[in-house]
This record gives sequence, C-alpha cells and structure tokens, in this order.
Amino acid sequence: MTKTLVERTATAPISWGICEVPGWGYQMPPERVLSEMAELGFTHTELGSYGWLPTEVAPLRAMLAEHDLELLAAFVPLVLHDPAEADLARKNAVEAATLLRDAGASVFVCCPVMSWDWGPRRALTDEEWQHLVMMLAEVDEICAAHGLTQALHEHVGATIETDADVMRLIETSDVKFVLDTGHLTVGGCSPLDFARHHADRVGLVHLKDTVVSVADQLNAGELTLMEAVQAGLFPALGRGDVPVDQVITSLEAAGYDGWYVVEQDAALTDGEPAAGDGPLRDVADSVAYLRSLDPSGDAGAVGERESTTNGEDQTQ
Repeated sequence: MTKTLVERTATAPISWGICEVPGWGYQMPPERVLSEMAELGFTHTELGSYGWLPTEVAPLRAMLAEHDLELLAAFVPLVLHDPAEADLARKNAVEAATLLRDAGASVFVCCPVMSWDWGPRRALTDEEWQHLVMMLAEVDEICAAHGLTQALHEHVGATIETDADVMRLIETSDVKFVLDTGHLTVGGCSPLDFARHHADRVGLVHLKDTVVSVADQLNAGELTLMEAVQAGLFPALGRGDVPVDQVITSLEAAGYDGWYVVEQDAALTDGEPAAGDGPLRDVADSVAYLRSLDPSGDAGAVGERESTTNGEDQTQ
C-alpha cells in the first residue's frame, strides 16, 4: 500500500537550530530535540551536524530507538570538482555511506562544496565541471553498493547554488536531487517548475517556506546565510512565499512516492528556550500545515511505519 503524505514525512535537527557553522546559535542537547521530534509524531529524522548525535552505529541506533525514531538520511559535504581531492572525497563518501547503511538510513544527501572548510563559491571551469559530474557518478556507485540513494543538495554558498547550476547539472548528469524548496528559491530556481518538469529527478524533498524579501537581502550580500536565517528566511510552512502546497500536489500527481523532510533552518539566539517553546512551535505549525494538505485526512504520525495500524500512531 502506498503511504500517505504524512506517513512519508520526516524531520531534521536543523529545524531545531542544530548546525555545524560556528556562531550559528545555541544548540539544544539531543535528548530534548529527539523527544520533541517524537512528541510531534515524527518517526524518522536526518542525522544533523556530524558529531551532534553519536557517530558509532550502536549508540546512534540506541539513542534514536529511545525515542522511537529511525534514521532517514544525512547531509554529506564533499569536494567533487577538484581532482586533487578525489581520493579524500571517495574515502569520505565510503565512510558516510557505511555509517548510513549500518544505521538503517536510505538516502545519502550529497552537497558538493568548494573546499572542506566551505570556502566561497565561484563558477567552475569546464574541466572542473566535468570532474564534478564524473565524481557524482562514482558517488552514485558507492551509494548503490551500500543500498542507498544519492540525492544532490543544491545549497546557498555551495558548488550547485543557482538556477543555471541546477539546469546544467540536469543536462550533464543523471544524479537525483534534493528538491529543497527553500534553497532552490534563494538560488533563483522555481521549486514548482522543478516539480512540474523534473519530478523523475527527485530523490528527496526538503520542505522550507521562504520569505523572498529576506532572500533578496541575502543575495544582495546585505545578510549572511546565518543572519538571514535569524531574520526569518525560513518560516513555518504556509507562512512564506513558496507555493509549498502546489509543489507537493505536482510531485504527488507525477507519482513521487519518496520522503518529504520538514527541514526549515532555524537559529537560537537567546539560549535554550523554555519547555514547550522555541523551534517546537514552528515545526508543530508546519506539521499541521502538511496534515491540512493530506488528501487521506490521516491524523496519524508523520513518518508512520508500515507496521503501524489501527490508529497505533505516535501523535502528541
């Protein structure tokens, strides 16, 4: 039986402000974040910034299981355009794929970056582009060998950022994409057009609403990404300028049956919020928004397991 929209919805720690960027903001402890994920009914999550959760398989599985959660995916930055970094890129890809496979995940979110320390983005030469495409094919093979699907994440400040980058990669590579409604919008690529014309290239969906006026400030260099996020770049679903409902409707009509991830980057600037407050509220609003779109009318748990039946869900 095909799962409903809410049954295919996961979340990610970045929605609680968990990010590896220095100075991003306060990062709440895993126990609180995972318990709030479970409270909202999620059964699957992404890994979050490397090291926030255990990086060994047994303790990682155990920590997630304490909250009835399973691992869906992880964000893996790789330098793929530079031949001098190819061996390290392959090594890191294999290590990440091994952890994901052994931890029960299914998606390898690959983000090509300019350097291992996320140096400033620039346009690639034709030779660098060809090497990037070749390496993406290699990462595809690594993922397949580990039972994973690679999904390339276009991202602000990364190698694949703009509409031109995305369209060129569609033409020159077979790689599947993360349809990130927020980062596509900031990069000038319509997520709705992507959903309508390239649904067959979608390997995972990150759902972010976006305030275009703040995105314009980011693109003009008036704000850094961190400052833009702190200024409300990615509000709860349904409160920004992205036609999230139409993106989902278009994908579903095209036969997309993969996962959606509520992944709205957040930043905590005033320390740890009081119990029941903070990012929990925005994520709860996003879940309510998605439930309103689900044609099944199912009020069960988001990301519900196939074995969950007869209302035995994990609602709050």
